[in-house]
This record gives sequence, structure tokens and C-alpha cells, in this order.
Amino acid sequence: MMVSFIPCYKKSNSIAQAMRMATAMLLILFLLISFTAKAESIKLEFVEIDAVDDGYQFNADIEIMLNPTLKRALKKGIALYFVTDFRLVSPRWYWFDKRIARSKQRDSLSYYALTRQYRLSGGLQNQSFSTLKEALRVLSRVRDRPIVANSKLIRDKEHIAKLRMRLDL
Repeated sequence: MMVSFIPCYKKSNSIAQAMRMATAMLLILFLLISFTAKAESIKLEFVEIDAVDDGYQFNADIEIMLNPTLKRALKKGIALYFVTDFRLVSPRWYWFDKRIARSKQRDSLSYYALTRQYRLSGGLQNQSFSTLKEALRVLSRVRDRPIVANSKLIRDKEHIAKLRMRLDL
């Protein structure tokens, strides 16, 4: 005896189908908005490179302003990660630029509701602040950041320094 069956599909309700479609569209819209979150502005104000005994280091002043969405996310306990990337390159006409030195650091800014303090963590350093303004002021002042050099600077040759700070999503 052979047993077989044919699955039976009911015709779906058009109202239920429209609701599922609307829910899917809202979810897609929410994901697009959440992935386009960015700081209102990150502006470079000052950069300085110094030669020290064991290589190079740089100092920078950066203006960081957060939009209201990021401030709300921070207040709800979501940590914000900022990446500071410094590169020193030597341009070449025949190939890609030669990377001379690089420094990259990821800093975390978070809010703890229990203590009502902002916490800034980066490298080996952790600091707590009572206001967001103080935490952003310290985050925006980069001082004595070491640069890892791949090769030595060549005298009388052009070098290009590139500094970028961004919100890491």
C-alpha cells in the first residue's frame, strides 16, 4: 500500500498579508535609520607631529558634536566607539603611496545610569566624567599618541600625514 498526500494551502487573508508587508517595511526603515547614525560633526582643528627618542608621536585637537539620536542611545546604555587613525605616507608616482608610519586607537564612550557617569575607555586608560561635555572634551584632545614607524623619514622628500576620526558602527 502506498501512502501519499498533497499539501493543501489556504488562500491567505489580504488584510493579514498587508499587515505583514507594512511590518516588514517598518523594520527595513528602522534598520536603514539605525545604520546611518553618525556623529553630527567631527572637525579637525589642530595636528602636530613631534620626533621623540624612540620614533614619532602626534597631538591633535578635534571638535566632536553628537546628534540627539546618539545622545539618547548613549543614555540608554549603548556604548559609542570612536576610531582615531593616523597615517604618514610617502607618495609614489608609479605605485600606491608607501606607508611610513601608522597609529590607530579605538576609544569607547559609555554611560552608566546607576552612577550617572560617563566612562571613556581607550588604550590602557579608563576615566569617568559627570557630564557628557567633559567626556567629549577629553576624547577630542589627543596628546602624545605614539606612531609606529615602518621605515625612517627621508630628508628633503615629501610626506603626507592623514588623520581621521570616525564613529565606528
